[in-house]
Amino acid sequence: MRIRIAIIIFSVFALFSACNITNDDKAPLNILLFTADDLDKNSLGCYGGKVEDISPNIDKFAAEGLMFNHAYVNNSICAPSRGILATGLYGHNSGVMGFMKMSPECKTPLIMEVMREHGYQVGILSKVDHSTPKESFKWDFVYTQQQLGNGRNPDLYYKRAKDFFDMAKKSGKPFYFMVNSNDPHRPFFVTGQKLSGGMAEPSRICSPEEIDVPGFLPDLPDVRKELSYYYNSAKRLDDTFGKVMQALEESGYKENTLVIFISDNGIAVPFAKCDNYHSSSRTPWIVRWPGVIKQGTVNDENLISEIDYYPTILDALGIKINARLDGKSRLPLYKRERQKNDAIVFTQIDSKAGGRAAPMRSSASPMRGVQTLDYIYIFNAWAFTNVIYYNNNEGITMQAMERAAESDQKIRNRVDFFRRRPIEEFYDIKKDPDCLINLISDPEYSKEIQQKRDELEAWMKKYNDPLLYVYENRDNKEEISDKLYELYPDLRVGDITDK
Repeated sequence: MRIRIAIIIFSVFALFSACNITNDDKAPLNILLFTADDLDKNSLGCYGGKVEDISPNIDKFAAEGLMFNHAYVNNSICAPSRGILATGLYGHNSGVMGFMKMSPECKTPLIMEVMREHGYQVGILSKVDHSTPKESFKWDFVYTQQQLGNGRNPDLYYKRAKDFFDMAKKSGKPFYFMVNSNDPHRPFFVTGQKLSGGMAEPSRICSPEEIDVPGFLPDLPDVRKELSYYYNSAKRLDDTFGKVMQALEESGYKENTLVIFISDNGIAVPFAKCDNYHSSSRTPWIVRWPGVIKQGTVNDENLISEIDYYPTILDALGIKINARLDGKSRLPLYKRERQKNDAIVFTQIDSKAGGRAAPMRSSASPMRGVQTLDYIYIFNAWAFTNVIYYNNNEGITMQAMERAAESDQKIRNRVDFFRRRPIEEFYDIKKDPDCLINLISDPEYSKEIQQKRDELEAWMKKYNDPLLYVYENRDNKEEISDKLYELYPDLRVGDITDK
């Protein structure tokens, strides 16, 4: 009897000890951030895209995790958008207000620096300069756009991802891996084009007839043609994502890796990238975390934005730092726990890549925006002084719009509005998600407009936005001119009418 009791006690103790060993030896959580380049979220099948078989790999991934329907970037330009991910700060607080690096005064460490300090191996594929806002920071594992078939070769991404995972296994360290596709950024894949630089063809070619033209663009034959090229590139993005996920699964790391899929901004066409519209800032945001996130879930209630990415990752890893971060952790939403619904996102543009090479065209285009589930309010500081041009948003689509404008007054008005904006814009996105009807002077919306003005001003004060003085004095052009040029020296006065 005593022997039996002893055996039972020993067995229970052994089982208890084994459980403790399992918990203590649980593999640490890895982080894999995959970014698309200039992807319209509505292109994806999982977000309601109409083009057949355009994103099967991303759709499968979404079915395995959590999709946010109301996710935003805070800056709809490549480098400053990625700067927010890396620094956890709005551009004016980090110094990354365009295609530039952090200011020396900014003391917040990059998220990659924090990862390394806590024993993580940090690696990156493509978009290296745009994703590294501190000159002195060096990644442990790096492959550039040129080394990855111009960032457009799925097989090369697969090989380099496998190399990184093998390196992590040999080091015995957990990893932080940022994988950046250069698709579907311009130049789009044109059917029949000669491939160069190691680029690969997409696994499916799209035709103009099957394209669903977004409502913020006119449905013109050449618009459809260019959008079919864009969808070719979006398909190749999905091919690349699928290959990276294949490498992750083959490595054995899938079950202990938190994967997040996003885009850095909207599609590179008029009224999307480099602006503050719905099509500019809304991004796919899909999260897979095996054992934590329930498969096939959708968050259709909360607004989240990339300013919250950094603190959310630290929270998921249980890491605390003594440094300024402008966002807050959204980890409760990943776990389907309750969290206060702020229901508001602030967006900003300060400087973009230079436009057409003419003396009076600048890269400065300061704007601010407030986005909620119902409304968008936009402040165009540049509209006091300038006419806007974009360096890479004006391909076949804009040319088609300008030609059509010669005989179509509605399109003429749209082209003119693109170039010369009012100081303020306001849209009811429940009724007008494409932001076609500016309601800033509509008395029916006066209460909502004033509320958004107040919210923007409060945000600018809280986060020390240098554009605050300009905003507070927006009704006095003479008063703010000097301040605008002080903040944005390359801003030019002029009425540019040549095409």
